[in-house]
Amino acid sequence: MSRPVYIVDGARTPFLKARGGPGPFTPVDLAVQCGRPLLLRQKFAPTDFDQVILGCVNVIADEANPARVAALRLGCGTQTTAFTVQINCGSGMQSMDTAYRYIADGGSNLILAGGAEALSHAPLVFRQDAVEWFAAMQGDKGSPLASLKAASGFRPDFLKPIIGLERGLTDPITDLGMGQTAEILAHLFSITRAEADAYAVESHKRLARAQAEGWLEGEVVPAFAKDGTVHSRDDGVRPDSSTEKLATLKPVFERPYGKVTAGNSSQISDGACWTILASQEAVERHGLMPRARIVDSQWSALDPAIMGLGPVLASTALLKRNGHALADIDLWELNEAFAAQVLACLAAWEDEAFCRTILGLEGAAGRIDPLRLNVDGGAISLGHPVGTSGTRIALHLVQAMERLGLKRGIATECIGGGQGGSMLIERL
Repeated sequence: MSRPVYIVDGARTPFLKARGGPGPFTPVDLAVQCGRPLLLRQKFAPTDFDQVILGCVNVIADEANPARVAALRLGCGTQTTAFTVQINCGSGMQSMDTAYRYIADGGSNLILAGGAEALSHAPLVFRQDAVEWFAAMQGDKGSPLASLKAASGFRPDFLKPIIGLERGLTDPITDLGMGQTAEILAHLFSITRAEADAYAVESHKRLARAQAEGWLEGEVVPAFAKDGTVHSRDDGVRPDSSTEKLATLKPVFERPYGKVTAGNSSQISDGACWTILASQEAVERHGLMPRARIVDSQWSALDPAIMGLGPVLASTALLKRNGHALADIDLWELNEAFAAQVLACLAAWEDEAFCRTILGLEGAAGRIDPLRLNVDGGAISLGHPVGTSGTRIALHLVQAMERLGLKRGIATECIGGGQGGSMLIERL
């Protein structure tokens, strides 16, 4: 029998919107800014962790294995192992899932697991033909004639770099951008532009209310930049957003009739989030007060062209294994990659033919009450630092269940490349 695994505590930085240049923090900077106040409020020392696991997708050159760099900067000690995991948008959840399994199997008792991402630091890269020209110039240094011949092949566009993030958000198998996969789902499930815009507006309103009511206190810790600037709130929220304003935006991927715009898509952001996972033994040894228990988790895969349906496959399999129906879940955090993608997932669960054919159910799974889904907004309003979001939605699920007095929740997300992750959590 596996041992119970508890979520003891967690925190995240504000999510900072990328604004055309590198932000004030690298991934490790963010992990440290988030980790220091979290660890300071614990009853145990940072060296008591058995492991540190961090999700990060866009690892920068100066921070190879950011989990280890962050662990050392956080004072976890040279004897504490640390490693980085990467499964695109699911990386933050993968770190928690890996920690969960280590503890459940008895290999560890106390693990710091999270995600950190600074998308504003994504590199600029040269096109392949430019790289080949630079290589030829480097290789022909010994021969003036050969060097001259190589130099003659130069073209001005060699000096125009490609945004690495743009390529990273393009699936290499289908050659579709993530937004294009959302357009496919909008077409398959008849999601309208008006519906997508309305969902996006509601996301902003919910986050703005959560900030105003102080519902994110304790979860969000301030980050301090080197120039002394204090970042205390998610800065991408637009409380004055309206369907009228969003309707003026042009589709990004499928003009002129597409449904996906910059206004109803997740924001490109920087941010980090940590959770502390513990066994019963660690809870008793350190006198900890667990907040929730990870019951189970599930990963599923599907065609990359419809990657946005990943939460439907993963969550349905998770529910089946644990003997639950859709209606048994009190609260949902479904990462808002795109408004059309979230709405397509909801539509899929209500579609009898889809549920019978694809999910193996006897009929439609049912309807998720909008009041039980992303109750304090999501990635459309606060941002989607890809390596971090999986940790954030799991932590906020716990925070929201505590506030609302609810017991059982699911955190789930789609994953670029055609996968989905889902985690079943019960509040204690």
